[in-house]
Amino acid sequence: MTEELSAIVETSMDAVELLKVHDGSDFPIDGRELHDALGIETEYRHWFPRMCEYGFVEGHDFNTVKNDRVQIEGNREVTRTIIDHEMTLSMAKEICMVQRTEIGRKIRQYLIHIEEAWNTPEQIMSRALKVADEVQRKLKFKISHLQADNSRLTVENQIMQPKADYFDQLVERNLLTSFRDTAKELNIPEKTFISMLIEKKYIFRDKKNKLMPCARKNDGLFEVKECFNEKTNWSGTQTMITPKGKETFRLLTEGM
Repeated sequence: MTEELSAIVETSMDAVELLKVHDGSDFPIDGRELHDALGIETEYRHWFPRMCEYGFVEGHDFNTVKNDRVQIEGNREVTRTIIDHEMTLSMAKEICMVQRTEIGRKIRQYLIHIEEAWNTPEQIMSRALKVADEVQRKLKFKISHLQADNSRLTVENQIMQPKADYFDQLVERNLLTSFRDTAKELNIPEKTFISMLIEKKYIFRDKKNKLMPCARKNDGLFEVKECFNEKTNWSGTQTMITPKGKETFRLLTEGM
């Protein structure tokens, strides 16, 4: 319980220490603590199911909790799983009322004051701010993880991009063929093949006598590539034939 709530209750009740109330929870009352505070002689494991016969519903009025506790048995410590319960203020108040004892009346009155204190505008606002802070904390956590993932992907992309570029270039080089290699694949003399393409206006020779594609008939049949020869330091352009061009010219030269 917050110090502010304790102060509110303490001014009007002499039973503040009778029962611990877990502030900020929908199920703020521990079943075993209530059992002990009421001075019930029946064992808790028998008493709680009997209380549930008053119509309390799990998930709505209470939750079942399993806790591991160390118990001394003889000369050794043994860990046992104990069934506990967490309950709402309304359930705890009703259980106190059905006991028909003075201590039950005091604890019920104490819980009523707790509930009234929780429902003041100040406490409602305080709980709303706590929820907002928790939402903000979770959002910051998610954002930090997303930023970390983004940084990781950026690094991986920087590592993989040169490999991808190299692979694309390799595939591209393997798919594009020169006039000589294309003529060999089509089983046609290179000069005959080139003369035919010039005659049908697929290519022409520029002022430097280089073979260049005619723009109006290119349509993906050729690609002009920048070339560089490391041995001779020669650089220039070279017209290459694409797979589409190769198939087009294969059909064109059938029967030659």
